[in-house]
Amino acid sequence: MKTILKNGTIVNEGKKFNADILISNGIIEKIAGQIGLNEAAREIDASGLLILPGCIDDQVHFREPGLTHKGNIFTESRAAVAGGITSFMEMPNTVPNALTQELLEEKYQIASKSSIANYSFFMGASNDNLEEVLKTDTSKICGVKVFMGSSTGNMLVDKESVLEGLFSRVGALIATHCEDEHTVRANLAAFQAQYGDEIPVTAHPLIRSEEACYLSSSKAVSLAKKHSARLHILHISTAKETALFDNTLPLKDKKITAEACIHHLWFSDLDYTTKGNLIKWNPAVKTAADREGIWKALLDDRIDVIATDHAPHTIEEKAKTYSAAPSGGPLVQHALLAMLDKVQEGKITLERVVEKMAHAPAILFDIKNRGFIREGYAADLVLVNPMAGQPVQKEELLYMCGWSPFEGHQFSNQIHSTYVNGNCVYADTKIIEQGPGQRLLFNPR
Repeated sequence: MKTILKNGTIVNEGKKFNADILISNGIIEKIAGQIGLNEAAREIDASGLLILPGCIDDQVHFREPGLTHKGNIFTESRAAVAGGITSFMEMPNTVPNALTQELLEEKYQIASKSSIANYSFFMGASNDNLEEVLKTDTSKICGVKVFMGSSTGNMLVDKESVLEGLFSRVGALIATHCEDEHTVRANLAAFQAQYGDEIPVTAHPLIRSEEACYLSSSKAVSLAKKHSARLHILHISTAKETALFDNTLPLKDKKITAEACIHHLWFSDLDYTTKGNLIKWNPAVKTAADREGIWKALLDDRIDVIATDHAPHTIEEKAKTYSAAPSGGPLVQHALLAMLDKVQEGKITLERVVEKMAHAPAILFDIKNRGFIREGYAADLVLVNPMAGQPVQKEELLYMCGWSPFEGHQFSNQIHSTYVNGNCVYADTKIIEQGPGQRLLFNPR
């Protein structure tokens, strides 16, 4: 059956305008001021609603396989569509780590049966799997993930010869987590000497410091320039790092790009006193000046996309001492709402939110036929009610871990409904089962 979204306000490619959208077989068939009704079409009245392209989150950890007491593709993809995220790219530091083609394909098979959102998975790099990485079909995956800082299992890449090999031989986009391991360990040892097992969480941005981030990020940029590699640095957390990127080229022509995450745009180190380990991420949430520097770089296009780094842990794990509590937190259900609050504050325009959360990821990763409201493109859409707020209440959280760093906050907008491949998968605060999402495909690079 065809669907017509009537009388909505479309926000797309820098413009805001009223039009109808005709969806047929999961594809946007027509966009026009008035589309005549058809007996075979279902009409949805979108009066008063904003219609945005579905968000594309280029960094999530959905924990499957091996860490499924924290979350899985089934639960976390549902939280994602409830937040207007229709496509995600998931990281390889699951258990086992996705370091072989076979293990990577197993994740795709899981998602093909259980993900309500569209999906892609990063191939993982380690100190000893370069030849396996080189087997990767770049038209079928989003990129190769390199942890230039500690991670789960065997994923720290710290051998110079391996880094040289990756940057010189891998044709796929290389996405990096950049923190200098030596610096982090030295800082941690100093705080352990002072506090023993009672290190305060306020020390986190001093342990995972500006210096640790900059040393690693600048090294990644240097390697990328040396070998003309395609580099994307994830979760920039310091103002100093933003100087490594420029805005002299359009995004489609850039070879070095960067990402900002919701938590680094929202929180600062002042929030550790009230939020504690709930906002313990790697890289750390740092100073208000760092947050402002990230915002400035985002708005002037030195930073290209907004993502979440959604990484759930149980509340019991987060309640441990600083040293024992894992880093990461759940964000996909409220990422778009958080940015819409920033629109209300005048920090960013609605059109720029759409650009950074939908258009730019599609361009940066060269995703086929997604990320825009265009005829012939997949009907991945989110309808937002700007006149209704949305409180963050524990009983409405869809994360398996059951908590959010935003609990108690009242967002200024409400996610009305979400469409994935033309199917309404979320409406009226409820998930509507419509079958699995689709594997993201990428144009030849």
